[in-house]
Amino acid sequence: MEALIPVINKLQDVFNTVGADVIHLPQIVVVGTQSSGKSSVLESLVGRDILPRGTGIVTRRPLILQLVHIDSEDCKKTSEENEIKKNGRLYRGIDGEEWGKFLHTKNKTYTDFEDIRQEVVAETERISGNNKGISEEPIHLKIFSPHVVNLTLVDLPGITKLPVGDQPKDIELQIKELIFKYISNPNSIILAVTAANTDMATSEALKVAREVDPDGRRTLAVVTKLDLMDAGTDAMDVLMGRVIPVKLGIIGVVNRSQLDINQKKLVADATRDEYAFLQKRYPSLANRNGTKYLARTLNRLLMHHIRDCLPELKTRINVLAAQYQSLLNSYGEPVDDKSSTLLQLITKFAAEYCHTIEGTAKYIETTELCGGARICYIFHETFGRTLESVDPLGGLTTIDVLTAIRNATGPRPALFVPEVSFELLVKRQVKRLEEPSLRCVELVHEEMQRIIQHCSNYSTQELLRFPKLHDAIVEVVTSLLRKRLPVTNEMVHNLVAIELAYINTKHPDFADACGIMNNNIEEQRRNRMRDLPSAVPRDKSLKGPGGQSLSPTEPLALEGEATKAAAGGSQSGNAGEQTDSGTGNWRGMLKKGEDGPAGDRAMLQYPVPASPQRGHAVNLLDVPVPVSRRLSAREQRDCEVIERLIKSYFLIVRKNIQDSVPKAVMHFLVNHVKDCLQSELVGQLYKAGLLDDLLTESEDMAQRRNEAADMLKALQKASQVIAEIRETHLW
Repeated sequence: MEALIPVINKLQDVFNTVGADVIHLPQIVVVGTQSSGKSSVLESLVGRDILPRGTGIVTRRPLILQLVHIDSEDCKKTSEENEIKKNGRLYRGIDGEEWGKFLHTKNKTYTDFEDIRQEVVAETERISGNNKGISEEPIHLKIFSPHVVNLTLVDLPGITKLPVGDQPKDIELQIKELIFKYISNPNSIILAVTAANTDMATSEALKVAREVDPDGRRTLAVVTKLDLMDAGTDAMDVLMGRVIPVKLGIIGVVNRSQLDINQKKLVADATRDEYAFLQKRYPSLANRNGTKYLARTLNRLLMHHIRDCLPELKTRINVLAAQYQSLLNSYGEPVDDKSSTLLQLITKFAAEYCHTIEGTAKYIETTELCGGARICYIFHETFGRTLESVDPLGGLTTIDVLTAIRNATGPRPALFVPEVSFELLVKRQVKRLEEPSLRCVELVHEEMQRIIQHCSNYSTQELLRFPKLHDAIVEVVTSLLRKRLPVTNEMVHNLVAIELAYINTKHPDFADACGIMNNNIEEQRRNRMRDLPSAVPRDKSLKGPGGQSLSPTEPLALEGEATKAAAGGSQSGNAGEQTDSGTGNWRGMLKKGEDGPAGDRAMLQYPVPASPQRGHAVNLLDVPVPVSRRLSAREQRDCEVIERLIKSYFLIVRKNIQDSVPKAVMHFLVNHVKDCLQSELVGQLYKAGLLDDLLTESEDMAQRRNEAADMLKALQKASQVIAEIRETHLW
């Protein structure tokens, strides 16, 4: 199981090559307050001085430190890692049993650890500057040595409270966000470092660790500076876990002092002094504390942690590999045959456009209606409901109807309701259907435009590779739709004009409605005749002059005379007045307004012009202005007849328009675009002179394709590494 940690290091190398942080690998994250001894603990584990030291904030970038144990006889690097081609000659590396390598320096090898420290300082200042600021970009360092155990550690900036020098005011928040970024990884082990000469209950390291690991299952505490505690005190209770219990344990260590570092005291000598100190001050705990025990414990914890995390890592790697494979496929392969590629993209777009209209597209929208479904909704819901909401008699008053009737009679009083008035009024109402019909065409045209964007986003992602081709396709389709819009509008306008051109009163539905209406009017007339006084014989009510029988429509014209005869007075003596009382005679209406019964007055009164007086001219052009008065029975009946006829015929026309407009839109706009789209695209775009320009990839597409390909290779290699673990029964 010891070989698990090198496997993780290998996985780390794989992902470092692509600069990706998509996989959270098991690692040990070192956290603590500033100057708590984190860097000293790491140097003790390495056995070398590799980190910058000093007062204040020294670690200003995350340092990912990989310790790789090598056999003692393997004092030189292997040929794969060592061979450096220089000046045409092959060198087999540099003598030495320990060396280091940085990721940012590629194949450069460091055998002098002082150079490693200087490189850490230089790389830190290169990114973070020299003003004590911090950076999230990590430094990757790998140490090969026979004196280390296999570990992967992350050294982070120490927690601080107040900004110093040129540090930003929110330095505490920046550092904590950086720390949480690493310790929030569920595959990490938290190494919480606390100085022994401080109160354990105030440990910031344990506080932040508990925020992400409340159960303490992946937190190990390290107590440093045991030799700096006040005289008369010790850390026995702390190390035994009686103050703050930690599940993975608490290990005490003794670091080199700043004086020891200045005097170049070796880490090996410091380790011997540490052992002697523990034997003297904590003899019962000496074998469970110290740097060597800490290294073995970390190695054991990391191995078990890796073993537990590998199944999840394998699943995660496989999922990411599938995702990046799909992403790489969406980017497409580099174009070799531009002519066939262009024709293929044009054909695919045209097919997807038509499939979206027909409802057979591969990518079906689930959040809203689109394509053919929305066009259907426009036809049967939006347009249909709009037509049904149009009132057949909307904008038409009784005065309008009565005025139209009178204007249609001319200078002669009418015996019947003039048919011209009906045609005039019904055309006015039918004309109101044109506006919603044209609006229907506009809505369908807008949806056809939206389908272009839908196909670009969901159906043909290859077009995103070629922005110029995408723009050209959008322009061609938009132009085609724009050309068909006036043609479709003209057809819809003609549909309404056709209905206005000929009022077909012989329409079967209209004839049936008129028959039912005449029966109702006849029934109403009989009811009125039944209520007439006995002075007028009922059998004469249906007789005309000379005793001739009247047709069913003729009583409508003569009912006024019969009504007046029943009201009293000699027919012969009042013949002139009865003649004047017709609805087509102004004088009769005026007289009726003055002398008629109270029940027949005032709803439509027309003021009588002043009688001409001597010395005053009379203006014959003065027309009586209609004012409110009650309609006579004849006027009311005529208006009702016209209104019922208008409503009946309007409903017939509305039904025709509701049926014919969607058909016209489908034929002249939708189906025409479907049939001509591909030929239009090929004719406009498939030209030799446009190939290079249209198939020019976007600037970042090639870069993204290369990044996706590199990441896919890294994931595939990582999957092979994990497969090797299973084959060697390390899992």
